[in-house]
Amino acid sequence: MARFDTSFDATSVEPTTAYELLPAGKYRAQIVESEMRVTKNGMGQFLWLMLDILEGEHKGRKIFDQLNLVNPNPTTVEIAQRTLSAICHATGRMHVSDSEELHLIPMTIQVKIRPPKNGYGESNAIAYLLPEKGAASATRPAKPASDPAGSAVPPKMASAPWNKKG
Repeated sequence: MARFDTSFDATSVEPTTAYELLPAGKYRAQIVESEMRVTKNGMGQFLWLMLDILEGEHKGRKIFDQLNLVNPNPTTVEIAQRTLSAICHATGRMHVSDSEELHLIPMTIQVKIRPPKNGYGESNAIAYLLPEKGAASATRPAKPASDPAGSAVPPKMASAPWNKKG
């Protein structure tokens, strides 16, 4: 039994609705929360991620991912590290020491529907996509070019596609 400090009035709080999968497709998203969590069996740890959809019909929806970075199975760790590398490439952050360094950086993700497995229903799976060629310079500094006289020419900064008007 759990006794509440005050009486709970369910008529004053909107009830949760059934969880609906995000439809398969490409989305602009950003990581808004992350933390390391211990696995159910206590033998490893995973990086838990919450992403926010930034545009379109599903703007504001949340989607979650987890990367098993500490696990006795080396294949599981390799898959998680490759996914973390994809996130780093998608955000333009190649060297990170804290997952918070990946927060609030818009990126493109590919959402797929994973079929039912082990008694659980369908679920979303996320792939993190590399920036498109025109957007790459917006996330990574370009090397300065030299003019014929040998002086450095400042790089031309491309505008990120999500900031373009029209």
